[in-house]
Amino acid sequence: MVYRIKKNIEFRIIYRKGKSFANDLLVLYILKNRKNRDNKGNQYNKIGISVSKKVGNSVVRSRSKRLVTEGYRIKLDNIKQGYDFVFIARTKIKDKSYEKVDKAIDNLFKKVGLYNNEKINDKSN
Repeated sequence: MVYRIKKNIEFRIIYRKGKSFANDLLVLYILKNRKNRDNKGNQYNKIGISVSKKVGNSVVRSRSKRLVTEGYRIKLDNIKQGYDFVFIARTKIKDKSYEKVDKAIDNLFKKVGLYNNEKINDKSN
């Protein structure tokens, strides 16, 4: 299940306290959040996606959000848990295919070291 970040205050906290990593299509803000636990005590991640009006009209922005969400959802089982993520789409994402967006997400998670078999990289960008 994909848990969402919806409140403006949550986005602002992640922007202020989190670390950012970027490539040509996306910017990723990441913040460790110990409060992300379900009723059984299992940790989970929360995701927020921000797409500016500069990217395009509502159809283009919604498509961009769907591509990022799907790319994240597929990788969910291989990612370390207990984090908040905010993806910010850059204007270049406009005409890109799912494969390119997926590769960009993959690149960011590798940069951060969030895959289960890698160790966390603590350098900020």
